[in-house]
Amino acid sequence: MRIGVISDTHGAVENTQRAVRMLESLEVEAVLHCGDIGTPDVVGLLAAWQADYDHAPLAQAIAKNGQTFCGEFGEVELGGAKIAIAHGHDAYRLHAAIDSGAYALVCTGHTHKQRLETVGETLVLNPGALYRANPHTIAVVELPSLEATHVAV
Repeated sequence: MRIGVISDTHGAVENTQRAVRMLESLEVEAVLHCGDIGTPDVVGLLAAWQADYDHAPLAQAIAKNGQTFCGEFGEVELGGAKIAIAHGHDAYRLHAAIDSGAYALVCTGHTHKQRLETVGETLVLNPGALYRANPHTIAVVELPSLEATHVAV
């Protein structure tokens, strides 16, 4: 299973549209958004996928588009891998998830900086950002093998 991971769109519709085209071309089956969505317009752009989010003010738009709202912290199981999703502004919760060993993959955002690091048995991934980053990047992960790459959009 191939998933896309994005973060920190901050309502940047044009950048998100480019990311969506890239995700479509890479044939991802699901998208995880690690927070700071910005506007309901961004949620609508991701309607083709069962996306997961962690930003409460957009819960209504998320539900309207048939997507899943995770709140401040979320867990999903995709492709045989247990995944945690946290924006990262709560550093204690993020580090607790990473250090717990309970997740194959921990996806985070917040810093607008790419991260791909193995901590114990857990792959920690920050896809970068689609706003206030150079370059704008997303990530693609193959599950269950956890092969991850960053992709400029």
